Amino acid sequence: MQVWLQQLNEIEAPVCRLWSRSGQRNWIQRPFAVISRLGDGVFWYSLMGVLPLVYGLTGVQASLHMLATGGIALALYKSLKGVTRRERPCRYASDIIALVPPLDRYSFPSGHTLHAVSFSTVAIYYIPELAWLLVPFTCLVAASRVILGLHYPSDVLVATLIGLGLAYCGIMLVV
Repeated sequence: MQVWLQQLNEIEAPVCRLWSRSGQRNWIQRPFAVISRLGDGVFWYSLMGVLPLVYGLTGVQASLHMLATGGIALALYKSLKGVTRRERPCRYASDIIALVPPLDRYSFPSGHTLHAVSFSTVAIYYIPELAWLLVPFTCLVAASRVILGLHYPSDVLVATLIGLGLAYCGIMLVV
């Protein structure tokens, strides 16, 4: 592992331990596990299916834009994971427990967060009144990844920045 990643892991591991311990309480773990599962695509693809029914042509445009953004986000985060190969906190330290099974081995960046941020940003651009639902849900998806022992805070932070950048670039192309 690169030296800088090892140092970053050591800095962030105490935060991961604290959040992971709090997440081991059933009343915290279960809701965050559900949020994380919904953020794995169920919520987003359901939203893409519903938007055209509720918002007509604007909903179609939003859904197609979200779908295109999602494809680019997938390619981006998979390539970054392959390059950085940052082990998940639950693999780095035995006292940080993965409270749900990880989808793959590496943590950087958080794909759940990257998709949530980019999808929310695009959807809110087309349909601003969705912000009341999408912003809190996106924040909960991002927090769930650390609470469940699957990501470091920097995985989530960088994924947020990439998601915002990706969404804004896509929006600039359609404006």
